[in-house]
Amino acid sequence: MSGHSKWATIKRAKGKADAAKGKLFNRLIREITIAARMGGGDVDANPRLRSAVSSARAANMPNKNVDTAIQKGTGQLEGVSYEEILFEGYGPGGVAVLIESMTDNRNRTVAEVRHALTKHGGNLGTTNSVAYMFKSKGIIRVSKDAMGEEELMEIAIEAGAEDLLLDGDEYEISTPPDTFEAVREALEKTGVEIASAELTKIADNPVSVEGDTAAKVLRLIDMLDELDDTQNVYGAFDISDEEMERLRG
Repeated sequence: MSGHSKWATIKRAKGKADAAKGKLFNRLIREITIAARMGGGDVDANPRLRSAVSSARAANMPNKNVDTAIQKGTGQLEGVSYEEILFEGYGPGGVAVLIESMTDNRNRTVAEVRHALTKHGGNLGTTNSVAYMFKSKGIIRVSKDAMGEEELMEIAIEAGAEDLLLDGDEYEISTPPDTFEAVREALEKTGVEIASAELTKIADNPVSVEGDTAAKVLRLIDMLDELDDTQNVYGAFDISDEEMERLRG
């Protein structure tokens, strides 16, 4: 299993837990608000907003919540002013880590991220100390029972996808960021049910970790992800299937 696929599996499991306690909605609302603030409230004319709204609907967020978040972003309703911050750092074993945050209090967020990294044997880096190690990608996952591989690949590639591979019970379709929405829309038009769709960052050369280091890396990722201001966490690491099973046990 690829490092990204395994990481995606961890994130989906985490996402279900976040949804249960409302944290997922909070993250989606922040993303919708800032997307509307930066690019306007017209979903058709604002790709970032369109992606955020699609993710919100996939998470079964009520339309009222979506509309309110957009109106706060455009200034039609009073709301919190969020600032985007990208943190770069290192965790156990020299693993590069990126943390995307949205905050209304920069000092608080910087302190919390630094504390999490330091507590787990890592440290906060400078601008572009690790960001260059990651590439932005769109990742769309579809059940392997949804459609035949050849037909699915033809639709995806024609819409702008880069690749399609089978990962367990799902197909993973990768896209450049600028064709992500076009590929998702092309699949939806055929009636294919999308299991998940996200714009993410993937490490070029992930570091293989195992044993105590692997456990520490996962604990760090969990702590960073639990911070209220965190939107996304990305780590340049890979853990073998056997090691993942051991850690789960």
